[in-house]
Amino acid sequence: MKKNLKLWCAGLLACATLNATAQTNSWTADNGNGTFTNPLFYDEFSDPDILRVGDDYYLAGTTMHSVPGLVILHSKDLVNWENVSYCFDRFDFNDDKFALKNHQEIYGQGIWAPCIRYANGMFYVFSNVNGKGLQCYTSKKIEGPWEHHNMKGNIYDLGVLFDDDGKIYAIHKYGEVHCTELKPDMSGPVEGTDRVIIPDGNGIGEGHHIYKIDGMYYLISTDYSPNGRTLCSRSKSIWGPYETRVITADETYGYHAAPLTQVPRGTKYRIGEDGTKYGVGPLDKDATACTNAHQGGIVQATDGSWWALFMQDFHSVGRTVCLMPMTWQDGWPMVGLPDNLGRAPRTWFKPGVMSVAVPQQQTQPHAPYVRSENFDGKQLGRVWQWNHNPEEKMWSLKGGKLRLNSMPAEQLMWARNTLTQRVIGPKSITTVELYLKGLKDGDVAGLGNINVPCSWIGVVKSGKSLTLRCFEQMTNDTIDVALPQTTKIWLRCIGEYDDNQAQYAYSTDGTTFQTLGRMMPLTYQLITFQGSRHALFAFNVKGLNGGFAEFDNFTVDEPMADRSQNIPYGKTIRIINKATSRPAIALKHGLLYDTHAGDKSNLTQFKVLGSQGRVILQCADGRYVKVYGDGLPGDVRFTDNQAEAEEFLWQDYLDHDFMLLSLQNHRYLGKSPTTGSPYSMDFAGPDPARRNGAVLHWEE
Repeated sequence: MKKNLKLWCAGLLACATLNATAQTNSWTADNGNGTFTNPLFYDEFSDPDILRVGDDYYLAGTTMHSVPGLVILHSKDLVNWENVSYCFDRFDFNDDKFALKNHQEIYGQGIWAPCIRYANGMFYVFSNVNGKGLQCYTSKKIEGPWEHHNMKGNIYDLGVLFDDDGKIYAIHKYGEVHCTELKPDMSGPVEGTDRVIIPDGNGIGEGHHIYKIDGMYYLISTDYSPNGRTLCSRSKSIWGPYETRVITADETYGYHAAPLTQVPRGTKYRIGEDGTKYGVGPLDKDATACTNAHQGGIVQATDGSWWALFMQDFHSVGRTVCLMPMTWQDGWPMVGLPDNLGRAPRTWFKPGVMSVAVPQQQTQPHAPYVRSENFDGKQLGRVWQWNHNPEEKMWSLKGGKLRLNSMPAEQLMWARNTLTQRVIGPKSITTVELYLKGLKDGDVAGLGNINVPCSWIGVVKSGKSLTLRCFEQMTNDTIDVALPQTTKIWLRCIGEYDDNQAQYAYSTDGTTFQTLGRMMPLTYQLITFQGSRHALFAFNVKGLNGGFAEFDNFTVDEPMADRSQNIPYGKTIRIINKATSRPAIALKHGLLYDTHAGDKSNLTQFKVLGSQGRVILQCADGRYVKVYGDGLPGDVRFTDNQAEAEEFLWQDYLDHDFMLLSLQNHRYLGKSPTTGSPYSMDFAGPDPARRNGAVLHWEE
C-alpha cells in the first residue's frame, strides 16, 4: 500500500490539480488534495439516507417542523454536496399546529427519518409525520415536482426495499423489528402482511436501512440502549431468520456529548417564557452516550468501494453527517479499515482516489449552501427554512430586503413567520442589518436562536421609543439599552459551537460592535430535536398585527473554514500529548517517550515533512520516526533512512489538535497516560474527552 500511495502522491503533484487553497470561506469536507475531513457538513443534517443512481449520489435528511421539508442533496463524489430539492414547500395538513396557530405547535415532531429510493424510473422518499403516519413523495426528477401520498399506518423510522420480484417491503419499529409489504401505488400498507422478523431481546434498535446485496438481505440499524452503536443484521430471506453483528461503536471523533436541556419530570411545560424551569443535564466528557456515529445508510461508490454515511452529534450544532470507509469481512460490511474495524478516520482519501495511480480532481471543493444572503433575488436562498408553515401574505422580498410583518406572539418560540437557518461550526459570526422605520407599538424584531431555551437580540418599540434588548430564556434575563431615534442597527451572534456557547453584539455604525449579555451556554435538546438555529423574527407582544421589520445583508463568517494551513509542513514543532500535557521526546535509547512540560531540548523537536495530507516526522538529530512490527509499545522507534520513515495521514482536529494515522496498519500514534509505556501505534481512535493518549497538540 505504501508504494501505491507514493505513486498516487507523485501523480497528483504532476497533475497540478486543485489544492487545499481551494477551500475558502465556508466549511467543506474536501481538502482539495484527494482527501476529506469529517464532518461532511458542520451544520445539522440528521437521519441521513444515501442513494446512488448511476454516477450520482443523493442524500435525504430530516427537517422536523421546518419548511420547506425533507431536504435532498446531490453529489458526484460523496464529499462535495449541493441542495437540489425539498420534497414539499409546506405541510399540507389542515391543522393549526403545523403553522403555530392558536398556541399549537409541532416542535420536536413534524417529518423525520426519511428513506430515499429509486425504482421503475421514479424517485421515492418515505418518511413519517407525527400523528399522520407514513408519508411518501414521488417524482420522476430529483428536482421535483413531488407528489404527496399519505399512506397513513403506524410505520416510522423505516427502511424500504424494492425487491427483485416487484414487491416493496418496509422494515420498521424499535427492538422488535417488523416487516410490512407496501402497495405499489403508495396508497398504504398491504393488509395482513405485517410480521416480526427479529424478535425483541436481540439488542436491535431503530433507524433501519435495508439492502439486498448479492442475494443476501442486509439490515443496518442503530441502537441507543444502553449506549450508542450501529448494527448489521443479515439473512437469506427478507422474513429472516437474521444474525446480527455490531459494525461500529464508540466512534465519536473525540467529541463528547453536549449538555442536554431537561424538562421537569411530569410537566407539560415545553416552550414557555420562564426558562428557569428548564434544567441543563450533567456533562460527562468521558461518556460516549448516544453521540457516536450511528443512524444512516451505506452505499457502493462508482469505483467499487463501500461507504457509510452516518450521523453524529457535534455539540450544540446538532447532528450532522460523517463519511466512513467500509471493509467487507466474512460477508459483513464493517465500518473502518483493515486492522482497525469498527472505527473510522476523520480524514481519509476520497472515493476513487486510492483506485487509480493518478487521480483526477473533478469537483471544485464547495459547501452545500450559500449561507450569506443580501435578499436581492426574487426567491430566498435554499439554506433558509421557516419555523412551521409561514403566513405567505405576511412576508415579502421587496427593494432588496426581507420584510417580515409582525403578528401576535408573547415570545420568540411562538412567533410565526420566523425565518431560520442552521448555525455552522465550529465557530462562526453571523451579522444582519435591521431596518426599524416600519415598526409599530409593541413590535419586537431581531436576530435570535431557535432552541430550548431560546435567546435573541433585537429592538422593541414601545409607543414612539426604541429599546435594544437582549433576552436569554435560560435565566429569564432581559438586558435593555436605550436607543436614539435611528432607522437601522446591526445585530450579531458570535458562536463557539464546539464549546457550546454564544454571545450577542450590536453596532450603530456597522463597524464598531459592542457585546450585550453574557457568553451564553448552549445545549442540544430533544424538545425541538434540533441544534441551534439562527432566526430572523418580528412579532407583536400587544396581541396585534403590528408593523414590519426589514432585514438586509445577512452574513456568516467562518474563521476556521480554511484549513489549508492547518498541517505545519516544513515547521519544527513540539508534540504535546492532550492526555498529559507532556511533550514527546526522541530518546537516545531509540524509543519515542514523553518528558516534563518544561523540556524544550532538541530531542523534543520534530520537523514535519510531506505534502497532500501525508507526513513523516524527522527528529532534530536527523532520525525519522519508524514503526516496527505491529506497533505495540516500544515499536515506535527511529531510522536514519528517510525512505523507511513511517507515512502518516494527518488527522486535523482544529486548533492545532491532531492525530497521526498509520498508512500501514490504520491505527493511531499514542501513549497511554497511565501505564508508563512508550509511544505505540496501536490506538483504535480517540475517546470522547480526547485524553486516552491518542490526540496530540502541536506548537512551533
